[in-house]
Amino acid sequence: MKRTKHLFAILYGFLLFAFTAYVLLDTFVIVRKYASAEDEEPAAQTIEVLPFTAETESDDTNAPASAAESVVSNTVELVQTQTSALSESFETISTDTSYQDGNISVQLAQYRISNTTVYVADVQLASAEFLKTAFADNTYGQNVRAKTSVTADQVQAILAINGDYYGAQKSGYVIRNGVLYRSAAKKNAEDLVIYQDGTFGIIRESNITAQELLNNGAWNVFSFGPALVEDGELSVTVSDEVGRAMASNPRTAIAVIDDLHYLFVVSDGRTSESDGLTLYELATFLKTLGAKTAYNLDGGGSSTMILNGNLINNPTSSGNRIQERSVSDIVYIG
Repeated sequence: MKRTKHLFAILYGFLLFAFTAYVLLDTFVIVRKYASAEDEEPAAQTIEVLPFTAETESDDTNAPASAAESVVSNTVELVQTQTSALSESFETISTDTSYQDGNISVQLAQYRISNTTVYVADVQLASAEFLKTAFADNTYGQNVRAKTSVTADQVQAILAINGDYYGAQKSGYVIRNGVLYRSAAKKNAEDLVIYQDGTFGIIRESNITAQELLNNGAWNVFSFGPALVEDGELSVTVSDEVGRAMASNPRTAIAVIDDLHYLFVVSDGRTSESDGLTLYELATFLKTLGAKTAYNLDGGGSSTMILNGNLINNPTSSGNRIQERSVSDIVYIG
């Protein structure tokens, strides 16, 4: 009898171990490709690739978090003056910190806030069609990942940042380039909706279905969050944070200033050169730059910016190595 119980305990332990191992593999390793986004792939464009050489401004490394707004206020004029009007011709001009043609204007600048380097790409478009998203390997699925630089190269993006890493979640709306891929709502999710005309909106998944969003003209929907700025006002407090994240982190955000006028923002973090930003610091920074709506995308080791084929920031997960993390998706201009 004792031997039978012992064998049962061993069998139960083995089955429990096998089940746990399968769940972990299914969540983080096993690749499941559900749909191809090939029909949504944009036409190829040729852009000149040049190195990024902008100098980083110094800052008081002991400045408290509350100093963010005062530091940023002195840089508003810089962003405004660096944003050029779209060229009337179709000549392409590409430099290490900019890109301009007849439809797209991108101007890159660096800032120092709370001992953190922040990269801001100021973008103006002639049409919302140039604001796009792309899946890793051009495929919607589970554990389908690629570096932001790889996906950006595949779609020939002029400017790209990481998206919301939809593949790390089992739920949360996924609408990309006008196609509904996932309609399962995530509890307490606060989403960014980019409509067909390029306008931004913030919704709560508990208040509306994914199909209703699609019917209302949603073109891209991101389920990460939270919203940082709504209607020109801060929508986070000093105590807000994302899940289990640390207070100061590398961050990725996207914001709209005016019609077809956007900010793509990535901050470094977790290194001796850059501490990282809190959500409140990031939101305050974007509000001071004139953001009407701003949204927090996946951060930490995922935070990556690519311009003209070059890696702009210093992505890191641990701070020990500067290296891109493979992610599910990107937001890009092209």
